[in-house]
Amino acid sequence: MHSDHEENYKFAACTFFAKSHPGETCGSNGLPLTPSSISILGRAQRLLSIEHPNLCTYLDIIRGKHERIIVVAEVIGKSLADLKKKLSTEEIINIARQVANGLQYLHANNITHRTLSDDNILIDLNGKVKLFNYGIFYMTYGGSEVAFPLGQPRYLSPETILNSGGPTADIWTFGVILLELCIGKLWAKLKPGPILRRILGLVHVNDPAKRIAREHNSIEEYEQLPKYLQTLIEKCLQICPSKRATITEILQDLSNVDTKEMCAVKPPRGLMGCKLQYLYHWWQLAGGDIQVELKRNGLIKNSPPILSIPVAILLDGCTIGGKTGVLYDRRIAKYSIELLQSRLSHVSAHDYYPLMHERKKQNDAVTLPKTIRERDTEYQFYRLLWFQRLLHGYPYTAPYIRAEAEIDIPPLVRGDVWAALLGVVGDIEEQYERIDKETPTPTDRQIDVDIPRCHQYCWLLCGSAGHRTLKRLLKAWLLTNPQYVYWQGLDSLTAPFMYLNFCNEARAFACLSAFVPKFLHKFFLKDNSAVIKEYLAKFWQMAAFHEPRLATHLHDINFVPELFAIPWFLTMFSHVFPLHKIVHLWDAFLVEGPSLPLFMGVGILRQLRDTLLESGFNECILLFSDLPEIDIGECVKEAINMCRSSPRSISYRRFTNDTVKKDAMDQVEIPMEVLFVEICPRISLSDFFSLICEDKCCVVDIRSNLLYEKSCIDGSVNVPYSGVHLGRHELRALGPQPERALQQAIKMKRNVVIASAEDETAQLFSDYLVKCGVPRVCILHGGIAALQTHIPSLFITPPTGNTGK
Repeated sequence: MHSDHEENYKFAACTFFAKSHPGETCGSNGLPLTPSSISILGRAQRLLSIEHPNLCTYLDIIRGKHERIIVVAEVIGKSLADLKKKLSTEEIINIARQVANGLQYLHANNITHRTLSDDNILIDLNGKVKLFNYGIFYMTYGGSEVAFPLGQPRYLSPETILNSGGPTADIWTFGVILLELCIGKLWAKLKPGPILRRILGLVHVNDPAKRIAREHNSIEEYEQLPKYLQTLIEKCLQICPSKRATITEILQDLSNVDTKEMCAVKPPRGLMGCKLQYLYHWWQLAGGDIQVELKRNGLIKNSPPILSIPVAILLDGCTIGGKTGVLYDRRIAKYSIELLQSRLSHVSAHDYYPLMHERKKQNDAVTLPKTIRERDTEYQFYRLLWFQRLLHGYPYTAPYIRAEAEIDIPPLVRGDVWAALLGVVGDIEEQYERIDKETPTPTDRQIDVDIPRCHQYCWLLCGSAGHRTLKRLLKAWLLTNPQYVYWQGLDSLTAPFMYLNFCNEARAFACLSAFVPKFLHKFFLKDNSAVIKEYLAKFWQMAAFHEPRLATHLHDINFVPELFAIPWFLTMFSHVFPLHKIVHLWDAFLVEGPSLPLFMGVGILRQLRDTLLESGFNECILLFSDLPEIDIGECVKEAINMCRSSPRSISYRRFTNDTVKKDAMDQVEIPMEVLFVEICPRISLSDFFSLICEDKCCVVDIRSNLLYEKSCIDGSVNVPYSGVHLGRHELRALGPQPERALQQAIKMKRNVVIASAEDETAQLFSDYLVKCGVPRVCILHGGIAALQTHIPSLFITPPTGNTGK
């Protein structure tokens, strides 16, 4: 893993332990306290979104065993602590200006460094400076979630030693580092205790900078510094925090210094020019392992568990003996990307910059299951670069994004792609900021009860940071949708958007706001009974359409959708499946549209078909109370196939956000009371005409022989309803010709369309066919009369003998 080329080291990792709670301590709500490592993990997510030229980018925060936290971040060059040469004044000013730039960005975002030191200021061969590991104070809630002190003693401000201080403590540290760059290391041979006493001894000194210089026999060297540099150091090293210069004032002073501009460095191309997050992701897919190098460097040590058992446990939960806490190990493990370079060595330079008009490079992995594709280094390499190009052109590239999302969505950009698929545009941050998310509301109490139970297996969502974010999102959505009320399950529905946009609340909110009208229109009304009933009725019709024998069995044992399917659709399955499955499921929803969840429900029933057909009512209740493992990949594939092969009109619902269909050929709306009793869905005249033209349906005309012989649909088969024995659920009872026609339709997977002069007879006969096990049965909306009115050209006078009996 080591390389002679420093530029191959692109990221590094450090590790520490979070503080453990003594015993089984519970919070005020009676629930066990959230482990400190989870609190750190949640708070640290914000750091992953920080990008600044003078700050090392955070790449990953990993929670390990026994409250271990591993922090992975960008690394460049060497630290100031490793520099051996004496720096010129110009070099010192260059370093100071870049460090101040980084600190200004942190302070502007309410982040205090507090651990600034010479070993976490990195500088490369071109003089580029970046701050490393600047977020440990922030992610540990000011050090309260760890058992060790933060910061090196010689860089601590007086108020920090006394357990107080804020951003002004960084100004003191900045001054100490400047002084060190000018006169050398301070208190290099002293232990921490004496160093802290020396710093506190400066409290009664008028000019701490000169006092420190005298202590180190460097007063002459200090006084020979340019006056502006002495003044800058003295502005920082003020005992009273309020008298110290702000970081903005420091930057202003530094900008007034006339120094030579840094030479612009040409950005690297090829692999080194890719986003650092992409490099880290591909490196992991190629076999890179963060913990291996940490173990190799002795930063992770394995010891027998017996050695960690305490000698005694006190009544308050505290322990004596066993494994004891350790101080923060400031060492880091660096990682080379040689492994990734070797894996992608065959990739041409042209492939790094795909063009929209060019034909995309085909990859054999596209035929593999999505979960395997997501772990294929080369496949994810091409997909990420392609999506990066498409997302850069959004919203103008929205159709291309949708087309590519049909294939799959790279996990690293799933949040961006979802936002694009939902049409999120505009200044979403400003819109979200204007919403009052803090004022108490009547629903707060119920939200507070539900949130601690929402996807608590997910480390991001189970911490206090996750709880606060989820509550703000729910309150914002309810406030901007006053027509709706809070229903249990809304928290689960919000969770996937928050999971993918943990550091971007505004985008999570915008996605939720776009998702609900599209998929769950009017579901969260105070009285949503009609909406729920219609959705369940359409789901049952889709089940009868694709799985007639299973639907008949469940109907016979009175196991109706109200008993199991409401949580499915109210939360779009987010209450049923874990998040890692939900993201793949919702990928398909966002691409295919609002009808797919109905077929997804049928897909679940299909996977459980054998068990359900052998089960009675009680067994079915037990089965759905603890749903067995579902193959989401296969289920989504089946649902998409069913959705695409089904006539669009059979899944029509009146409670949608779609524009009302005014053309009579597209109408399938019926009274709600009729919908609730019909087992088979209705097909519109336009969909029926399309099926006829494509020879994808079998038409069963159930009018009398007399009416059929006058005129009929070309190619239809006549089965007079009056001669059907509804008690005999066998196709042979219909006669040889209808039996052959229906068997052929089943074999060819054609839709069976019931055409009648009366709705009641069409309904009863379609129910009969479902009980006979005939799939894909639907009723022609408006019947023969509507068809004769709108498409008379379909009718012919049949030859004698084309009836079913």
